[in-house]
This record gives sequence, C-alpha cells and structure tokens, in this order.
Amino acid sequence: MGTLMLMELTSLDGVAQAPGGPEEDTSDGFRHGGWAVPHFDEEMIERIAARTERGAALLLGRRTYDIFAASWPLAEPDDRVGAKLNGMPKYVASRTLDTVSWQNSALLTGDVAEAVGKLKASVDGEIQVHGSIGLVQTLLRHDLVDEIRLSTFPVLLGSGRRLFADGTIPARFRLVGTETSATGVVVTTHARDGELTYGAIGPETGNW
Repeated sequence: MGTLMLMELTSLDGVAQAPGGPEEDTSDGFRHGGWAVPHFDEEMIERIAARTERGAALLLGRRTYDIFAASWPLAEPDDRVGAKLNGMPKYVASRTLDTVSWQNSALLTGDVAEAVGKLKASVDGEIQVHGSIGLVQTLLRHDLVDEIRLSTFPVLLGSGRRLFADGTIPARFRLVGTETSATGVVVTTHARDGELTYGAIGPETGNW
C-alpha cells in the first residue's frame, strides 16, 4: 500500500500559488510569483533532492503538471531532482487533458478519488504530490492524505490561492519531523492521526 505525501510550499499566510517564478501561475491577477526563490540555498535544495528521491511515484493536478512538464525535461543530467522527476512514474488528475507527453506520465481516468485509492493500493512506496492546490482539496476531502511535508516561508503575501482553502475537512495530524533552513524556512512533516478531538480550557474548567 502506497503512502500519499503532500510536499508543499506556503507563505506564512498560507498562500501556495506560484512559489517558483513570476510566470508560473498568474491566475486571478496574482503578482507575487517567485516569492519562495530568495529563500533557497544549497542546503535546502539538497534536502528537497533527498526527499524527492524517496518517491515511488508522482501525482499531479493539471496546472502543476503543465508547469513541471515544461520545465523539468530541460534539467541537466546531473540534476538530482530533475533526474528523479523525469524518470519516476507520474499520474495526472485532469478532466481537461486528453494526453500527457512528459515521459513516464499517465492520465488518471474516471472518479479522481476512486482512481487515487486504486493507485495507492498498487504503488509500493511514497506517492508524492507537489503543488496541485485544487487536487489537494479533493485528496483531503476523501481522506486520502497520509502525510503532509509543509515548507513555510517567512513571507506574507496577502493574496493568492491558499493550500488549505474553504472546504478542507477537519482532521488531526501528528508532528513527526521538523527542520529549519538557514534562510528561515520551517519544514514540518505531519502524519494523519485519526479524528479531530475537542476540549475546553480556562480557570472555570480546571484545565488551567
């Protein structure tokens, strides 16, 4: 059974749109593309490469697939991330694409949640989701996410598509790892941990 991991970059206010470049995603007039780039250093790139190399398969939404398919095939042969992404099996969840041309890519057909459930049952290892903000909501809504690796950058953007948008269902996660880069990026890894629980705190409750 595969483990489905979200690998996401967000600002402090939760924006995940276009971290990698000005033209990456300008939908809805977004003007802050490339906001994550100044915080990348060799150490962070090494960490991303090491984590990406652990993947057994890649699962992408249409927009992120288009961005990756236009970029990563241009990577140099010694680029560890490029070599891994180009070589690994890739599955694309899209209702608008008829074909996918990036090597080792395949379209998921039919109901997305059902198709991803079957994918998890057939893949031995880590299925990584990068970006794919719209797809992420579907995966969370159907409780298909096993882990979230969240890189939070020390910036506020004020606008843009947020990773955990309206419609995210309540769920509990357990912190299983944390790292901090020299440029101030906090990377946390969270594992799915059952149903959300509730309580009350204050002098009147005896829990203070």
